[in-house]
Amino acid sequence: MARITVKVEPLHADGTTCDHAVSPSGKPRDSDSGCAGRRSYRVWCSSCGQVGKPHGLRVLAEPEQARHRAQHQVATTR
Repeated sequence: MARITVKVEPLHADGTTCDHAVSPSGKPRDSDSGCAGRRSYRVWCSSCGQVGKPHGLRVLAEPEQARHRAQHQVATTR
């Protein structure tokens, strides 16, 4: 059985994944990086794809991440 990962990914305003270094405010540390800053966070499952809608704050996405991960754990124990 393949390993399933459930992670929280930061997103730019246009929906693309942001992997730039940012300050605590979400703005890019390097102004030359071309990053407009982080706008939202989505929960991404390697098996199911995007889970729910993106959240404005990471702390709001983390409970959904935990719930979704728990659903996969229950499914494997049955």
